[in-house]
Amino acid sequence: MVFLDDDFVPAPQFLDAVERLHVGSPEVALATGEVLSDGIHGPGLNFSDADRIIEDDAKQWRPSPTPIEVRNGYGCNMSVRLSALRPLRLRFDEYLPLYAWLEDVDFGVRVSRYGTVVKSSAMRGVHLGVKIGRQSGRRLGYSQIANPVYLINKGSLGLARALYLMSRNIAANFAGLLRAEPWIDRRGRLAGNLIAFRHLFRGRLDPRRALEL
Repeated sequence: MVFLDDDFVPAPQFLDAVERLHVGSPEVALATGEVLSDGIHGPGLNFSDADRIIEDDAKQWRPSPTPIEVRNGYGCNMSVRLSALRPLRLRFDEYLPLYAWLEDVDFGVRVSRYGTVVKSSAMRGVHLGVKIGRQSGRRLGYSQIANPVYLINKGSLGLARALYLMSRNIAANFAGLLRAEPWIDRRGRLAGNLIAFRHLFRGRLDPRRALEL
């Protein structure tokens, strides 16, 4: 089964690469591909940008012979071997609602306990990072704190990694008050961060409380 975000543009050979990988490597339970450009880190890309990037890449790219083992996949493009995962009844965690930040990390870590998780450079594409239609800044800000804390307790995320992710987001949101990117609601995200910390100190922190904001 292949998972693609609705703003992920796969290269023409993407699905062929998925099939070759899973047929030739039966030990692989989950695979993720190479993101040639990721608009999530900026104002976003459009389809013309993606077409140009993919065409330029095709002129110079040479396939790497061996996928590399990774801890988890990137949710914008993943493929899973259902025959390996169905008997284990592995599911995405519904305690992570809405945008479900870090659900790909959680799912990949749980899969890695039963099979190999790899990144294949033959699976290539562009993530547009479209900004419209996303959840509010306040809800995402809450998830930036609540989800890592939940995954620490669940055992899917180490303390050091979780602290890094939370501190990086909090710092970016504070900095955004002075120089905000027009495509990001930094004020809303910071408000969500602070609400999450208040819930944490009161023992009420729960990823699902983002639905109440």
